[in-house]
Amino acid sequence: MGAFAAAAVAGADTLYLEPRHLVVRRVEVRLKRLPEAFDGFRIAQISDLHLGPYMSPAGVQRAVSLALEFHPDLLALTGDFVSHPWGQHSGKAGARQVEPCAGILTLGDKAPVIAVLGNHDHWNNAEIVEAGLKQHGITVLRNTSVPLERDGGKIWIAGIDDAVVRKADLRQALSRVPSNEATILLAHEPDFADHASSFPVDLQLSGHSHGGQVRIPGLGAPILPAMAVRYPMGLYRVGEMQVYTNVGIGVINPPVRFMCPPEVTWMTLAKG
Repeated sequence: MGAFAAAAVAGADTLYLEPRHLVVRRVEVRLKRLPEAFDGFRIAQISDLHLGPYMSPAGVQRAVSLALEFHPDLLALTGDFVSHPWGQHSGKAGARQVEPCAGILTLGDKAPVIAVLGNHDHWNNAEIVEAGLKQHGITVLRNTSVPLERDGGKIWIAGIDDAVVRKADLRQALSRVPSNEATILLAHEPDFADHASSFPVDLQLSGHSHGGQVRIPGLGAPILPAMAVRYPMGLYRVGEMQVYTNVGIGVINPPVRFMCPPEVTWMTLAKG
């Protein structure tokens, strides 16, 4: 009976409690090329919402509210906004699930919101997902970049289209960026860092891995998706570049989390 009760408690945790127990991960990232004006710049990162069967507008609102507590200078969204509906294949119906939630992801005049798409966005319909986000003023980067200016300093936010579906073009994304200026790359898949590290990129922000959703103490994640094996969660250094992998707030089948709660990242940039 005791073993059965323990199994029941563990099952309830993995199915109902931990997937909803949103946590904050605080991290400081020091960048050599960061302009003085951006010392202390705050980035909130949300990833892998997977709007659909297991993520509601209320779940998105919780994540955004937590991001706002950080008073960020930028909200970075690193892909996989949607999943296919119950009993259906990926397609337009799945992509349209972004529409009722995109407005929640905007911060108004509090901070800009910049996004890239993920593989599930493409598998459903990338154009519908992109249009739904842009309709609410969210900047979507697909192999392009935008500058951010502050007190005479400038950094660049670059974003690639999804690497799993072979749409990523980093050279194109960086084509407008002076090679001597600090650059933060949004790339859905963290293992893209092995390629990005050979370019003048200072920091890569990624998602995709979900941290494996299930992590066994002493062993880590038994299963990780393609292009999220080398850098599945947290902060890494890859050559002269750093990469941070957010474990996401949503889930895919099976809809469980164990020792891997969903997260909103509070990242502070520092010079040095």
